[in-house]
Amino acid sequence: MSPEQISPEPINSDPTKSEQKDAGQKDTGQKEMRLGKRAIIWLALALVVAVLDQMTKLMVVDNLMLYQRIPVLPFFDFVLLHNTGAAFSFLADAPGWQNWLFTGVAAIVSIGITWWLVTLPRTGRKVLALGLALVLGGAIGNVIDRVTYGYVIDFLLFYYRDWSYPAFNIADSAITCGVVLILFDGVFLDKRRHSAAVADKE
Repeated sequence: MSPEQISPEPINSDPTKSEQKDAGQKDTGQKEMRLGKRAIIWLALALVVAVLDQMTKLMVVDNLMLYQRIPVLPFFDFVLLHNTGAAFSFLADAPGWQNWLFTGVAAIVSIGITWWLVTLPRTGRKVLALGLALVLGGAIGNVIDRVTYGYVIDFLLFYYRDWSYPAFNIADSAITCGVVLILFDGVFLDKRRHSAAVADKE
């Protein structure tokens, strides 16, 4: 009987596939790292907004009595008000349930925005990311007030004669600017990106 012959195991003679796999894994890791760095930048901006909001509120609380007004311009005063409602005193006259409602909504929105920022594409979304960061920072600033005091501190008051706009703060301003940027991105810039993508395919 002839001795048994053991056939050798097949050897992958094409190293290209292995190299491509390694390159793909490396690119994925680098992409995730870039996404993380960009997210940190926008989250840091949101933190700066929240800190600036809290610092200005503390300055007002330390220097003004409740309802006290300090004229700055013929149409603008510093004032100290406690707002139990939402931005620009919305639902401020409700009996108290609105504070917990707005706190919960702001917390959910903050989590959603954070995830949105982390998963944004690498390019073409700077305006949207800026808007989201501003909204996130403003939401955090007002949530800190609600959890700490049970109300939001407002101190910016614009008026003309007997008419006055509801008092607001830095957080409210950041939220408003952020929403405007998000809408601008969705209405105008998104169409431009879509048109550019269609042109590239053609």
